[in-house]
Amino acid sequence: MATEIVVPAVGESISEVQIGEWYVDAGKWVAADTEIVGLETDKATFDVPAPAGGKITRIVKKAGDMAAVGDVIAYFEEEEQPADAGDASPKGGAPAEKKAPAPASRAQATQSPKVMPAAARELSQRGLQAEQVVASGPGGRLLKEDVLTASFNEEASPALAPRSEELVPLSPIRRRIAERLVSAQQNAALLTTFNEVDMSHVMALRNQYKDSFQQKYGVKLGFMSFFVKAVVDALNQFPQVGAQLRDNQLVYRNYYDIGVAVGGGKGLVVPVLRNAERMSFSEIESKIADFGKRAKENKIALEELEGGSFTITNGGVYGSLLSTPIVNPPQSGVLGMHGIFDRPVALNGQVVIRPMMYIALTYDHRVVDGREAVTFLRRVKEVIEDPTRMLMEI
Repeated sequence: MATEIVVPAVGESISEVQIGEWYVDAGKWVAADTEIVGLETDKATFDVPAPAGGKITRIVKKAGDMAAVGDVIAYFEEEEQPADAGDASPKGGAPAEKKAPAPASRAQATQSPKVMPAAARELSQRGLQAEQVVASGPGGRLLKEDVLTASFNEEASPALAPRSEELVPLSPIRRRIAERLVSAQQNAALLTTFNEVDMSHVMALRNQYKDSFQQKYGVKLGFMSFFVKAVVDALNQFPQVGAQLRDNQLVYRNYYDIGVAVGGGKGLVVPVLRNAERMSFSEIESKIADFGKRAKENKIALEELEGGSFTITNGGVYGSLLSTPIVNPPQSGVLGMHGIFDRPVALNGQVVIRPMMYIALTYDHRVVDGREAVTFLRRVKEVIEDPTRMLMEI
């Protein structure tokens, strides 16, 4: 008897998902708990496992389709493993045998289009294959006009023949990012203040202790842990920057949940370091490394993305010199780190070369005054330039 594979409930705020990649073709036997399909929400991606050993009998929702929580996306039938099933773990197990890729056509078509009769005649007359022409008709149909356009482009200029366009719908995560960024710009009074930090002392500390740190804790000592510590210190002195506006009331928290932006397989995500004020350097670095690894695998859980008092984003890993980060609502502030570059600076009346980083604080001016924002950022600068301040609490 066939079992329904349905979209599971993945969170109180999630009512719809997009079908991602089907890891298993219909009719192929898989073992129990083998991941068979990836589902994408506006916050994260997760996989659905096979309920038992067996095979998918019918796929109802194809990759790219939308489905509501509880919708049937496939039918599954339990059965014993056939003797010739071979590797039954296409995702997460031993690598399955890869099919040789088909030769790419000039239009780089991914599959054979549905050729309409008039288009078939034009293809025959012009000695073209359907895979060489980009189909523009509904449902992927190849029209006569498509063949004529391709033929004209090739005759007019051979260099134009390989040109094509691809329409890719926005993923739920990408749509959610777009919505939140536009909302932040429209519904908050955002302003950015800048400063620069001499990274000499932090870099010296890192070089001095990086080997022993990694040997003891099994993780590299990065710059992010210093900035998390500095932000917690600054938030403790200037709590307005971590406050949130809720129904004409300001919400102040006695804890610091710091969001750290990391690049994922589907886009930038911001998992949260809970109670960062209680975390050691090694705990911060270990957690961030774990976030980075799981973000690339789309394994960040929804609850790890929710909440947050403040966000830190590091464009420097991509080579950014300076930028204006956007606040992650309903938070009131975000710190942007940037690349470290040697620059000439004035020090004690002399021009010296120092490894400098620009830092930027974007804040909601409805909640945070300019004075608090500027002094908050200056405190971050002071702590990074002299990390002993954190220990001495001065």
